[in-house]
Amino acid sequence: MEERLFQIDPQSQTKCVCSWQQSRCDAPAVILVHGLEGCHESHYMRGLAHKAWHAGFNVVRFNQRNCADTEHLTPTLYNGGLSQDIRAVADELVGKDGIHAIWIVGFSMGGNLVLKMAGEAKDAFPALQGVAAVCPNIHPAACVAALEQPRNWIYHEHFMIKLKARLERKANIFPGKWDLSLCKHIRTMSQFDDAYTAPDGGYRDAADYYEQSGSRHVLAHIRVPTLVITSHDDPFIPIATFDVPALHNNPWIRLITPAHGGHCGFLQTRWNSEDGHWAENRIIEFLRAGFEIR
Repeated sequence: MEERLFQIDPQSQTKCVCSWQQSRCDAPAVILVHGLEGCHESHYMRGLAHKAWHAGFNVVRFNQRNCADTEHLTPTLYNGGLSQDIRAVADELVGKDGIHAIWIVGFSMGGNLVLKMAGEAKDAFPALQGVAAVCPNIHPAACVAALEQPRNWIYHEHFMIKLKARLERKANIFPGKWDLSLCKHIRTMSQFDDAYTAPDGGYRDAADYYEQSGSRHVLAHIRVPTLVITSHDDPFIPIATFDVPALHNNPWIRLITPAHGGHCGFLQTRWNSEDGHWAENRIIEFLRAGFEIR
């Protein structure tokens, strides 16, 4: 296992954790992208990485900007529209490591980023063989509105505590860049994004950020095999957000919507040789079907 820094823009790097096959250039690679306030150590990242490596893939666990104690590697915050960061890592794997076949899998916010990247690439990224997204927030405004509902207070509070703590760490590293006095008046995710995330990312406000970062706008352009898994009972990724013609009319996309699964949970009782992580096993089937490991 190797920790490696990738240059994602002239001022920024991201840390990825790479598990290589014995001959990395002869094996396909899968890049895994975590969700909001996750990192390469998130349980779903570790679980899928283990399975994918044993299936014969190089595995690159991608940390979004600032995650996994990397606040010092970029002067920016991270946001749900930075699909170009994933593309930068993929391009380096092709150009520097000689890897010719790449899959990308994302969870929640990472799922939206992966779909956005694939739609933006259209058919101009030959190494990209397929993408998968688990509970992607393809309509960020609707998802944030659901997250801010009283029934989801425990999730919302968790994210707010972590986002504010990360901002404080960033402000200590880059003094004067953010006005922390605004934080004491912020109670919701949309307020935080309006005050900090949107202006830092070059968006007009939170509404503009949510609108521009949603992958639903580019789903029609995806030209690689794509698997999307989401559940009807996800507490803050409304199933109605997947009622998008481009999602259902694009023959490259397969949408699976079980009744139960929560948010990136999808636990099952053990069945035959499978463990209890249903979505992980479906993704491995998808990867195997796309590339015969020899």
